[in-house]
Amino acid sequence: MPENMRRREFIKILGAGMGGALVGTSFLKGFTPPEGLNASELLKNSTIKKTATYCEICFWKCAGWVYEKDGQPWKIVGNPDDPSSNGRFCPRGTGGLGAYTDPDRLKTPLIRTEERGKQVFREATWDEAFDYIADKMKMISEKWGPECIALFTHGSGGDYFKNLLKAYGSNNIAAPSYAQCRGPREEAYVLTFGEGVDSPERTDLLNSKCIVLIGSHIGENMHNGQVQEFSEAVANGASVITVDPRFSTAASKSKYWLPIKPATDTALLLAWIHVIIEEELYDKEYVEKYTYGFDLLKESVSQNTPEWAYPITTIKPHIIRETAREMGKHVPATIIHPGRHVTWYGDDTQRVRAGAILNALLGSWGRRGGFFVPAKAHLAKYPMPKFPDSHKDWRQAYPGKYPLASLALASGICDATIPTPERDCSFKGWFVYGTNLIQTLPQPEKTIEAIQALELLVVIDILPSEITGWADVILPECTYLERYDDVRVSPARIPTVALRAPAFEPQFNTKPASWMAKELSKRLGLEQYFAWETFEEYLDYQFKSVGTSLEEMKQIGVKKLESDHPIYFLNGEDYEFSTPTGKIELYSTTLAEHGFDPVPKYTAHPEPPEGFYRLLYGRAPMHTFGRTTNNPLLADLMDENEVWVNPKVANKWGLHHQQYVILENQDGKRSNKIRVKVTERIRHDAVYMVHGFGHTQSKMRRSYMKGADDTQLISRVDLDPIMGGTGMRGNFVTFKTEAV
Repeated sequence: MPENMRRREFIKILGAGMGGALVGTSFLKGFTPPEGLNASELLKNSTIKKTATYCEICFWKCAGWVYEKDGQPWKIVGNPDDPSSNGRFCPRGTGGLGAYTDPDRLKTPLIRTEERGKQVFREATWDEAFDYIADKMKMISEKWGPECIALFTHGSGGDYFKNLLKAYGSNNIAAPSYAQCRGPREEAYVLTFGEGVDSPERTDLLNSKCIVLIGSHIGENMHNGQVQEFSEAVANGASVITVDPRFSTAASKSKYWLPIKPATDTALLLAWIHVIIEEELYDKEYVEKYTYGFDLLKESVSQNTPEWAYPITTIKPHIIRETAREMGKHVPATIIHPGRHVTWYGDDTQRVRAGAILNALLGSWGRRGGFFVPAKAHLAKYPMPKFPDSHKDWRQAYPGKYPLASLALASGICDATIPTPERDCSFKGWFVYGTNLIQTLPQPEKTIEAIQALELLVVIDILPSEITGWADVILPECTYLERYDDVRVSPARIPTVALRAPAFEPQFNTKPASWMAKELSKRLGLEQYFAWETFEEYLDYQFKSVGTSLEEMKQIGVKKLESDHPIYFLNGEDYEFSTPTGKIELYSTTLAEHGFDPVPKYTAHPEPPEGFYRLLYGRAPMHTFGRTTNNPLLADLMDENEVWVNPKVANKWGLHHQQYVILENQDGKRSNKIRVKVTERIRHDAVYMVHGFGHTQSKMRRSYMKGADDTQLISRVDLDPIMGGTGMRGNFVTFKTEAV
């Protein structure tokens, strides 16, 4: 198919997937109007109500409208005024109603009555649950100090529990998305540019002329605005270079697909840097004015030729040179995408930094088609006292380790909960908001060991996931469609504020996290940190600080604010970066000071044993990890995962397409059964599966034992010594068919 036809076909498919996703998941699915009756006549006598919201299915938090027809949930659509969604929701966003209608939802507070893990609970009132939690918190505080209580959080409602713990005296608050996902990326860009990439990312894909994706699965990790921009760039003729052992959706739209040998990405990046310097493809004026350490970088990569990289990566030298020239041809509108899930092999900060250095050489930071400067609304904070000082944090459990971690490590708090003679205080209490730690953290047996050492485990969630089975107290949260939440102030090209308002009354005996934290504060003598009478009062106070009101926001959903700052700022202007030298650091003085390589170097990683294959994992466009696999609308689109196997490997093992197998890793850990997908789209030395399936929680009836959970196969973890990220792609699997 000609290139221009392939591009148009991609846009058509993407548009159908995003705009048409509602059709496939609508409550009107299968409904045919009576002959002669058109849609407008059908709706003429209906009562239709719409409510402003922003989505909670992923971190992109697209603003939209929830529609109710004749008192029943009808549909969710994007808000056209929202630059994050441009009026279009992805499949997950349109499937948000499934979270509300899921019959497996948690329905009332529960208190454990037998030993942890047996899932024997009694129903409790909210007062009973809060009294139980408050008594345990006071006991922990008196015996060990309030800092021995930690929070794991993922999602909007976690902010209220952050405030509660800080008010109580603990600053031990961790988001698994840092150490298990994006942390190395943020630290690598801070080391290089003095700033992180942020979420949503500050990538100017809309104006890019050359997009380099290295392990970044745009179109499968369905980050709405980014996918829309990528599709427009492709339609406008942007060159795409995809580096991936798997022929991903993005690879199918690329000018170049480089099926790299897994675990060798740093070698390719260094070879690209070598070519761009040696052939003088870099932006000379930009590099001279804004960067530090060019000559030191040049010397460091002098031996990293394409010929050196070829036997390591299996990418031929002429392809390495061609792709480097393609990048140089489009300076500065070339972007090496920073990725999101970047915790791979334990040297991840250095690998991502090699990509950041490439972006610096190509002049893309602060330039059109590269990385823009995001704008963000600044709202007045509702008045509250200053938080007390916290006297201990997670770092004290790891003296001298992970010196450049800027946030608490979820895996670090988990490890520091397991008592050892060296620690005077292991963590004694956990609050877990919106994250299923059993599937989120690697080495789940270690997570369970830590849980068994706790005095208190409180889980706040919507569904009964694996982690709820280990809880002492379960607090059932209402869905995002049934509650107010804090104002959305996501970074973007222009500052916006967005409202989430309740479209429906909370079902069952569920409550918002804001209400839970406020009620707990009363029992802990911390009411002054939640001083608002109603949440509407809290929101109105914030909205008025930026020239709007809760009443107006209910009508418009999203408000764009005035901004006079330029989004592209490095076009010859003087600028001081927030680095020790005030420059973009090609040679990192901070890394040198801490004893790390100031310029990234390639380190070889272990190879699969004979008969084993490197385990790769990723995302699907209709699911957000395991959070959505029980959603009745989204499960219709994908109800189990598959393991991708190269035909040569399938022939060797006698595997056939759609056959069930069990995967076993190098340490004898086994998965649930999983279907085989025999495909040329994966290298022969690796297999691939989508994360988030294989739930062992029987109370999630739709997703129970559907597919396999890759977390069960991740028993080997390589820790990033710079910031503590958990490299999880050093695991290998083989096939077991006799037990299926």
